[in-house]
Amino acid sequence: MSGLTEHGAAAETSAAARTKGLRKVYRGTVAVDNVDLEVPMGAVLGMLGPNGSGKTTTIRMLLGLVTPTAGSVELLGHAMPDGAPRALPHVGALVEGPGFYPFLSGRENLLRFAAAEPLLSSSDIPRAVGEALERVGLSGAAGRRFRGYSLGMKQRMGLASALLVPRRFVVLDEPTNGLDPAGTREVRTVIADLHAAGTTVLVSSHLLSEVEATCTHVAVLNQGTVVAQGELAQLLEAGGANLLVSTPEVTLAVDTLRDNRIPARPVPDGVRVDLTANTAPAVVEMLVRAGVPVHEVRRQRTGLEDLFARLTEDTAVGEIDDLDTLITQEAR
Repeated sequence: MSGLTEHGAAAETSAAARTKGLRKVYRGTVAVDNVDLEVPMGAVLGMLGPNGSGKTTTIRMLLGLVTPTAGSVELLGHAMPDGAPRALPHVGALVEGPGFYPFLSGRENLLRFAAAEPLLSSSDIPRAVGEALERVGLSGAAGRRFRGYSLGMKQRMGLASALLVPRRFVVLDEPTNGLDPAGTREVRTVIADLHAAGTTVLVSSHLLSEVEATCTHVAVLNQGTVVAQGELAQLLEAGGANLLVSTPEVTLAVDTLRDNRIPARPVPDGVRVDLTANTAPAVVEMLVRAGVPVHEVRRQRTGLEDLFARLTEDTAVGEIDDLDTLITQEAR
C-alpha cells in the first residue's frame, strides 16, 4: 500500500485481498457497511476494532464463508465466492477457534485435515502433519485426544491446520486467544517466519501490543466500517505527537484542557495531551495558570493504543449484542 488512507479509501496497488463497498446485513442489523479494505501482497496486516465492529464478518466474507449483501471481494486475484476453488487451496485460515473431532488425537485430526488438502500428496501427509505439530509446539501432545486439550492447545491445533502446506495468504482470527505468554511469543515467531517467507498475513486481534510488534499494516474497523488503514509506521506518524503530563490533579488537568478545546485523556501516569494543534509550552502554561501541579512533562509519539482509542472512542457498538448469534445461524 502506498500510504495511509482513511475512511476506507484504499490505494490501487497489488493486493492479496481486496473488498469494494462490502456490506452485510443480518435480519435488519448492519454488521459491515461499505468496507473498502486492501491487504497488500507480502504484508502483515493487523485488523483492529471493538467487539461487534465487523472484523470476523469481514474475514468470513473474504474467505467465502458468508455471502455479502452487497459489494465485491477479491482473494489472490479471484472474485469470491466463485473463485474459491482456485484461491482457497493457497489460503490457510483460523477463524473463531478451531473445530476438530474430540474423540480423535491431535495427530489423527490433522491427518484428516491433511487428506483434504488439494496441494498435498498422500505420500507427503505424515511429514506435513509432523512438521505442523512441531511448528506449534504440540509434538509431545500429538497422541492425546483433542477433548483433553486446553484452550491454548486447541488454538495451537487450529494454527497447525492452517499451516499444513506453504500458503500465499494466511488469515488468523484472534490467534493468541487462550495462550499463555510463551504461546503468544511462539505465535509471534510463526507470523514473523511467514512474513520472511513472503506470505501475506491478516491478523485480527485485540492485543494492540502484539499487533504493533508484528504487523506492517493496520486496518481499524468501527461500527462495521473502516475508519483508517495503511502502513503502521505512517499511521502512527499521522497521529501526531503527544505530551505526557505527570500530575496528581488528573481530573482538573483534563477538564482544563478540554475546556480550551485541547484533546486530553487520563492515563495511568497522568494525562496524555494531543499536540497536533498545540505546543508543549502552551499546554504547560495553561495547566499552571489553572492551578494544576505539574510534576513532569515529556513528549511521546502516538502509540497504537492511543490511536485506536482516538479512532473508536466516540462511538458505541452496544446495539449489536445479538450479532454473533445471527452470524452463527447464517453460517449454518
